[in-house]
Amino acid sequence: MTGSVSLPLWSVLLLGLLATWALLDRVLVPSVRWYLRRRVNRVIDDLNTRLKLEIPSFHRTKRRVLVDRLLYDPKVVEAVDLHARESGTPREVVMARVERYAREIVPAFNVYFYFRIGTWLSRHAAQLLYRVRLGFTDEEGLAKVPPGSTVVFLMNHRSNMDYILVGYLAADRTALSYAVGEWARIWPLQTLIRSTGAYFVRRSSGDPLYRRVLERYIHMATSSGVPQAVYPEGGLSRDGRLRPPKLGLLDYMLRGFDPQGDRDLVFIPVGINYDRVLEDRTLLLDVQPGPPNKNARKKKPLDAALTAFRFAGHNLALMARSRWHRFGYACVNFGTPISMRHYLGEQSLDLRRLAKEQRTVHLERLGGELMRAVGEVIPVVPVPLVASALLEHGNGGLSELDLKALVHQRMAALQAAGAHVYIPRRDLDYAIVAGLRTLTLRHIVLETDGLFRINPEEVLVLRYYANSISHLLPS
Repeated sequence: MTGSVSLPLWSVLLLGLLATWALLDRVLVPSVRWYLRRRVNRVIDDLNTRLKLEIPSFHRTKRRVLVDRLLYDPKVVEAVDLHARESGTPREVVMARVERYAREIVPAFNVYFYFRIGTWLSRHAAQLLYRVRLGFTDEEGLAKVPPGSTVVFLMNHRSNMDYILVGYLAADRTALSYAVGEWARIWPLQTLIRSTGAYFVRRSSGDPLYRRVLERYIHMATSSGVPQAVYPEGGLSRDGRLRPPKLGLLDYMLRGFDPQGDRDLVFIPVGINYDRVLEDRTLLLDVQPGPPNKNARKKKPLDAALTAFRFAGHNLALMARSRWHRFGYACVNFGTPISMRHYLGEQSLDLRRLAKEQRTVHLERLGGELMRAVGEVIPVVPVPLVASALLEHGNGGLSELDLKALVHQRMAALQAAGAHVYIPRRDLDYAIVAGLRTLTLRHIVLETDGLFRINPEEVLVLRYYANSISHLLPS
């Protein structure tokens, strides 16, 4: 019993590694998980005392559990069985494909990252680039939203900065779950985006199996009270105008909505506008006149990349010479909430009971009304206001005094039509000067002998900004 045993060095090292692994797995890792979980729960409890909309239990559920719940949703299983029968593909193969879809869609919300890191980064990024302003907010309407409702923020889509701007401004109300396009599915960006509770959407996918998985995820999140942010236009505006609504996500939310249920579904219109959209010239590549040939289409992605690199390089050079300025004002308005329980109740409608054709008719009508509500709260900021007045006048020269008189008339018409005009410092003269300065610095407007006129080479850019408020003007 007291004799010695000789072991090879490799076996001693192996046993040591196994013992270390066992110690980590059985003692240290559970202790660290328990410590982190306790900290996260403390953060959630603290936030729930301050947020207008509490963080739902859905966000506290492990991602693996949500993926499994989605995989074995009865309608997903039914779709898998049908696809396997019709295509002759083994059910296990179809199920593996559905699991890939589920893992791609389901987020991995991290409350600590969202509120302690993400919100801090969003605030500093937004304030670095813009003079951020919260314009109109229907506080009375927001206060009337029934507790426990599922709230969906419907927004116009001007820039990829929209995600950052609205997330930051809404951080005192709730954590928003965004529907994000495929452009963001690159490492490590997709991991960070999932941590904010966002879910990825293949907007152009025609795969019925994928659409079913996406539909059931959205139903699952909506019925669990997850606050969401949706761009009904389905993508960025290319010419500055509001685009017609796409009804896919709206359909998924309403297809399983019970107007008599415990949880209401409330849409909040959100309007966003900028003095300068970072991607404006890149977006305009899609609407520039030119020959619709294959070579032109192939050049567009390269042109967009070159435009983005030139823009970044130019601004970095300005920063290095201490000549860089922020890109003007960015303003967000929050409109009057629209209750689906009330809307459907007034029309004695239950979309769950309608055939696809009938449901589509009602969805198109509802989509149009929601899009109008979003359009009505888009703020009028200095650059679009000045751009609109200049385009109305034409390409003749204008003195600053004449331009101010023209902008005053345009603003009066907008306010009479019910538009929300943001006037920085409550000084209209300053607003006009600020908007004009931005346009002249970018050489969109030229000044010669005290007269301002439109640069003929930049008419598309000027019209892009004027278009953002054109729907607010009386016809």
